[in-house]
Amino acid sequence: MRHFLLRCSILLALACTAHAATPSFSDDARQVARWVMHSGNNAGLPYALVDKKAAMLYLFGADGQLRAASPALLGAAPGDQGAPDLNQRDLSTLAMHERTTPAGRYLAQPGRNLQGEPVVWVDYGAALAIHRLRPGPSAERRAERLRSATPADNKISLGCVVVPVAFYTRHVAPLLGEGRSVVYILPETMAASAVFGWQD
Repeated sequence: MRHFLLRCSILLALACTAHAATPSFSDDARQVARWVMHSGNNAGLPYALVDKKAAMLYLFGADGQLRAASPALLGAAPGDQGAPDLNQRDLSTLAMHERTTPAGRYLAQPGRNLQGEPVVWVDYGAALAIHRLRPGPSAERRAERLRSATPADNKISLGCVVVPVAFYTRHVAPLLGEGRSVVYILPETMAASAVFGWQD
């Protein structure tokens, strides 16, 4: 048990130093990272933790070792539930309050979007994916938001998890883009234990 806790502490310290603007993991992120490692909930697959409170994406190998971390853009609206009937709607019709990144555990798979770009489908039916930054309206300043020192301005997407192009190419694509993976999107309005199903 002592070795396990020490290993968790080392991993979390690495995650924190991967991005200078994030001084520490949120309590929920720490809990989920420990739970996944202890329970083997990733079922031998590589996995990602999306910490919405810190606007960070953490990538782990199937062995539980932290591989990389990056700031991420997330859904513009706070909340942990996705908009209803997303698979039957044009995403451009989403009202601002519907542009959430829904929390949960997802069995993800690589694929391509309608433009033919490689993405990691977190929930294909809900059009929820991890993808690289693409050009957007200049007023949104997406690249600047990713580079900023605070997560407060990272809420701008329709709901997808958006990372820098270089990070996607170097880290996301090789780890999550070759087959099945698990993506854990941490809640921001609910208890992590309620979302992921462990007993406190």
